Amino acid sequence: MLEQLFGSKARTKLLIFFLINNEKSYYIRELTRILRSQINSIRREIENLKNFGILTEGAKDLGQKDRKNFQQRKYFKANTNFILYDELKSLILKSQLMSRKNLIEKIIKSGNISYLVLTGFFVSSADSPTDILIVGKINKKIVNKIIGKLEKEFNKNINYTVISKTEFFYRKDITDKFLYNILEGKKIVIVDKLKK
Repeated sequence: MLEQLFGSKARTKLLIFFLINNEKSYYIRELTRILRSQINSIRREIENLKNFGILTEGAKDLGQKDRKNFQQRKYFKANTNFILYDELKSLILKSQLMSRKNLIEKIIKSGNISYLVLTGFFVSSADSPTDILIVGKINKKIVNKIIGKLEKEFNKNINYTVISKTEFFYRKDITDKFLYNILEGKKIVIVDKLKK
């Protein structure tokens, strides 16, 4: 879907990668290894994204060990000040989630879930205490496997929290900070059987 929208497989890979991994800088050869792409297409699309303003360019000193072999490499990073940054990141995450819908469905089928929300990383909320909140009983072995796949896909550590219905309502009654951060913050509700 995104390839049709953005016009190039390499550009789409780079957009997804940089918008999800926005805190670190990467150099071109490193990106070709991570994304398993041809260097020429990565170079071309980096230049396009940089000219458009989505990426910023910098240099990093790699000669700290051996001053004689001092060299600088061009590093690239997501430009979080880009005017459409938040919208692009939201679009990327939602499209990634749509394509990983079967993994989310497997989490739901892994047990008896009353409430499942995606927050934190999935909604670009750095102050959220977790990325996925699950209320109910699950098969932890299955869920750990699914979370591992999601981490691989997004190239990011994903934190998830599982609590029982009893604990959920107890935390809600005492206005628990952890729970209210999630309930009052940005989130994507996947399952909500608690209101019924």
